[in-house]
Amino acid sequence: MTIGRRLLGQGIAGAAGALALPTILVQPAAAQRSANTLRIAFRDAVPNVDPYFNSQRTGLIIAHQAMDGLVHRDPETFRIVPALATEWRWVDTKTLDFTLRQGVKFHDGSDFGPDDVVYTINTIADPNTRVATPSNYAWIQGAEKTGDWTVRLHMKRPTPAALEYAALVMPIWPKAYRERVGPDGFSRAPIGTGPYRFTKVDVATGVEWERFDGYYQGGPKGRPAIQKLTARYIGDAATELTELLGQRVDWIWNMNPDQVANVNRMPYLQSTRQESMRVGYLNLDASGRSGAGNPMTNLKVRQAVWHAIDRKSIAERLVGGGSRVPDAPCFPSQFGCNADAAVKYDYDPAKARALLAEAGFANGFDIELTSYVQPRQWSEAVQNYLRAVGIRANLNLMQVAAQIQRSMRGELAMEMGSWGSYSINDVSAILPNYFSGGAQDYARDPEMIRLLEEGGSTADEAVRKRAYDAAIRRATEQAYWLPLHTYVSVFGFRKELEFPTFPDELPRFYLAKWK
Repeated sequence: MTIGRRLLGQGIAGAAGALALPTILVQPAAAQRSANTLRIAFRDAVPNVDPYFNSQRTGLIIAHQAMDGLVHRDPETFRIVPALATEWRWVDTKTLDFTLRQGVKFHDGSDFGPDDVVYTINTIADPNTRVATPSNYAWIQGAEKTGDWTVRLHMKRPTPAALEYAALVMPIWPKAYRERVGPDGFSRAPIGTGPYRFTKVDVATGVEWERFDGYYQGGPKGRPAIQKLTARYIGDAATELTELLGQRVDWIWNMNPDQVANVNRMPYLQSTRQESMRVGYLNLDASGRSGAGNPMTNLKVRQAVWHAIDRKSIAERLVGGGSRVPDAPCFPSQFGCNADAAVKYDYDPAKARALLAEAGFANGFDIELTSYVQPRQWSEAVQNYLRAVGIRANLNLMQVAAQIQRSMRGELAMEMGSWGSYSINDVSAILPNYFSGGAQDYARDPEMIRLLEEGGSTADEAVRKRAYDAAIRRATEQAYWLPLHTYVSVFGFRKELEFPTFPDELPRFYLAKWK
């Protein structure tokens, strides 16, 4: 569809003002190579760097540099390779045996062993532990020690993606240390077995690491080339960009795409794009958790929202870099993400207005739209499209953690956010988080819950596909959760830095090096 002037005025153009490039009058800084320190900026603060107790991508990234799981997923091939376990074997569809690596040290010098694995798995499987993303671990029954260097993992149901979860969201805790300091003490001073160790954790300002020279031989992450990492939390995109241009940080990501050309003009900087597995979404309170009078409880209103937003224009004009619009509420490459099963909603503002009139809202209505999405132009575009059909969305831009907390309390009628599935290439990493009765499920649909239980309780691919097809069909028929676009990670960093990027949206600073 050709984008006309009226559309531009109502949607994209109403939000499209590019970030102004600050005037920076400084000479290029001395190479960070001499200090052997990489200075990183993240936009969202992480209240707990233990990945079991935060659902933020930044938290996963921070922990990944310092903590290892039983297995590791090669970022180039997506193959599962050894980490803290050297071998594994499926005993049956609900049982995995692991042979553990010997000679591994935690960052405090203590020995890694099977007791640490059993403690970690049994703790996170206990509902009383209250992990941040229960759907990542709901399949785990528990673990037991079966020998001096072997453990057995028991599952509640067949879980074909078990090794993916083990690789990406199941780092192993040191039992003795965590029991001694407690969960709060561990969050303030966490230790793991990874290639970097934490030297500072401050929930308000950031974190610091240094290379762990005791990282085990044959570890899949390898020995880092850079000695130290520092990460600062910077609250907004403009300040973050200013810090990069002013050479006070060396690496940022998720920068405004409008700034790619400006960054690349700087002789000491470079910018690159990488499509990721993250999906931007609009979650609608169909079940009325935020209040019985919420218009989103009306199916026709939800359908109107889906028709009101020109997602293709947002993906192409604002996100750019190859962003796509998923028809299904999942990432296209994930197992079970069948776009053909989804009900399609074209951009049709006239139909949106007609549906609103049929629902009794011919004059529209006022509603809060919360968003932590940056750049803010993306949220403003959604706001403008909604206003064009009579939905007067009051945009409330929030910090990530604050919005997630409100979402989990059931307070949000309409929330805009993103989900990266922890980079797990299976719909079990996304659909259950929003449709299985958990804290961020605003549909509370028993049929959706049943279908997802069916899809997640068997190793039979045909059965799984049928269940997930039916779940996708129902989720889109009922217009519960609108996938807006896929994300494209935009990185900005010093030209002196060699930094590989991958589609799983997991920056690996241990692979970076100074040229």
